[in-house]
Amino acid sequence: MLKKFVPVGLVTALALLLPNLAFAQEMAKGGGAGWGHLSAAIVLGIAAAAGALSQAKAAVAACEGMARNPGAAGQIRGMAFLGLVLIESLVIYALVIAFVVQGK
Repeated sequence: MLKKFVPVGLVTALALLLPNLAFAQEMAKGGGAGWGHLSAAIVLGIAAAAGALSQAKAAVAACEGMARNPGAAGQIRGMAFLGLVLIESLVIYALVIAFVVQGK
């Protein structure tokens, strides 16, 4: 279990540390792009991958639920769509954060 969280923790720490390094470099140089572009790319990559995996798991669970109980397929479908919309909104929030990190 720990082997699974170590790489995720390292990538998360890197994504959180890079914007701080970018601001420090910009202050030292008096401007410039710094590491903001790289950290924004890392944040978007992590968000897109996590969003895709979450949406896949939600779709599989919804399909299994509808297969087990066809009478509740309408309710399951509605809740699945709501869950997919909320998952996708988190990826969009990551895009907004990436723009903020870049300073645009």
